[in-house]
Amino acid sequence: MTRTRIQPIYRSTRRQHAGTPGANAGCGMSARTRVARIALAVLIGLAGQFVSSCSENPETPATRGKAPPTETFTFFDLGRNSQFSAKIRDSLAEWLGNDAIEHRSILNLETNYRGFLQAHLPEVDRLNRRLNYLPGERVDHGLVKLMYRYARTKNAPFDYIELVFAEPSRKPIFFRIRFKEDDAGTIDALKSKYGPPEIIDWEQENGQSLVWRKDSDVLMVSRVPDRFGVPDYHIAIYFTANLEEMIDAEERGREQKTGESKAAGKTAF
Repeated sequence: MTRTRIQPIYRSTRRQHAGTPGANAGCGMSARTRVARIALAVLIGLAGQFVSSCSENPETPATRGKAPPTETFTFFDLGRNSQFSAKIRDSLAEWLGNDAIEHRSILNLETNYRGFLQAHLPEVDRLNRRLNYLPGERVDHGLVKLMYRYARTKNAPFDYIELVFAEPSRKPIFFRIRFKEDDAGTIDALKSKYGPPEIIDWEQENGQSLVWRKDSDVLMVSRVPDRFGVPDYHIAIYFTANLEEMIDAEERGREQKTGESKAAGKTAF
């Protein structure tokens, strides 16, 4: 197996001049929190212009009037039917700041603690085992992974964002978002949008996960205590149909390669 070392490629974006903040009208909410909540509304898909403005497939007479495919969960209007493009990357940079990108990498879907998926999300655990089919060894996948560590400089209320798209389909397969304080009301916004979640209480003190399922996709928000008991918040979105499509294609490719190697061995002498 060829071992590769991926060096993330960082890109810069132009800074936009921020407008002059208005005076606090005494509503009891800081200007920073107000801005964060506005950013959150956009990021979880409550504004509808992002996909339409970034689409690579303009409306045609054949498609006009047809209902668009339904989405399950979205982040910044990116859902299971989206397709990564340079335009989408540029628009994300405007909202989330500089990114780092990888085109080939490992993909581990495990979250919270080792064994969590097996215990609580077995359907995702089965996919994770297929992705990492060589236990103890590195398995690289062709994908597009965008990572954002400076989103707060753009007033987005998140500390780390990871968006992973399959290759060659460029469909979303896994999103990971982390933040330390829920000043923007992220969890309440998700409950309002997607309804009451399934609640998973951990054996570990203060640990808890909220799970939403829609079709086969999964959205999970976890309260993850650090060693001092202070919680971090982790959001994971698993687009399981897109993951399965990617894994099926990889497995067919490995089978084809194995068959070609066997045929070459038989004809070598």
